[in-house]
Amino acid sequence: MKDYATLSIETHLFFARIMKEHALFLEAGFPCCEKDWIEEAQYFRKNFEDLLRDTLKIAEGNIHESVLKSNELVTEFTIPAEQRTESLSGIPIDSKISKMTCSLSCGSNEESCSLNRQVQQINERAHKLLDGLIRFKERILCKMKDGELYTANYPLLVEHIMREAKMYRDIIEQIMSKRHISYQSFYETESFWNQIMMEHAWFIRGLLDPSEAQLIETADNFSKDYARLLETARRQDYRANALTEKSLEETLKYRDFKTAGTKGILDCQIASIILPLLADHVLREANHYIRVLETGQTR
Repeated sequence: MKDYATLSIETHLFFARIMKEHALFLEAGFPCCEKDWIEEAQYFRKNFEDLLRDTLKIAEGNIHESVLKSNELVTEFTIPAEQRTESLSGIPIDSKISKMTCSLSCGSNEESCSLNRQVQQINERAHKLLDGLIRFKERILCKMKDGELYTANYPLLVEHIMREAKMYRDIIEQIMSKRHISYQSFYETESFWNQIMMEHAWFIRGLLDPSEAQLIETADNFSKDYARLLETARRQDYRANALTEKSLEETLKYRDFKTAGTKGILDCQIASIILPLLADHVLREANHYIRVLETGQTR
């Protein structure tokens, strides 16, 4: 596979960060009496943090410029959001990882047997960790639905982050089997991320303070816009490129809304129960999706 190392590294730089934050959100959402669940979430947070840290050690010069410029790895808000979230939750976050990410530069390093071996080891570690994380999320969801576990996270949010973990695992499996990286197809990738964006709007709407009526209405409108895009895709009313253009137009507007929201939460100007890092998290996912739509590349 061409660019085996680069594709692997870019995948982990984005998704391993997403997974460690999923684990943090789960950890923060459990009541203090659920020590076993908290410790298991902590285990995955620390292990994905280690995976991300080890990926960064081999990432210099092995990443495309489009990824670095997309702000999908870190944004201007990431480090302040990490620091504020650590202070609010008491959960330690190593912001040195984000500083290392900020200092990365792109390049065209030649792949070597040594680099490929290191990448293969990281791919295998990630795959094993994801198997465990997905099972963990499935168990949480099952217990929640049976009324045996309380968490501050919505059941849909647990389903949402489980689907993202499964996509990450699928990409790794394609990389490890040396197949072309396309998730499934660009059409399915677009539908996947439109669903994710719609659910982000639902979560934002539900986590804002009831007094934030205008923001709630705006989030609700975004959810309806993405629902229409999904319905259009199901009916295949648009040619593929026309639907992609519409998705990009919508997500650029949504990115601006998320940017303003993240800043507002960090500046304590928005009343909500949204952790600052969650606000930055969904912003980075929008940035990632914008790059996918603009480049037509699903790595």
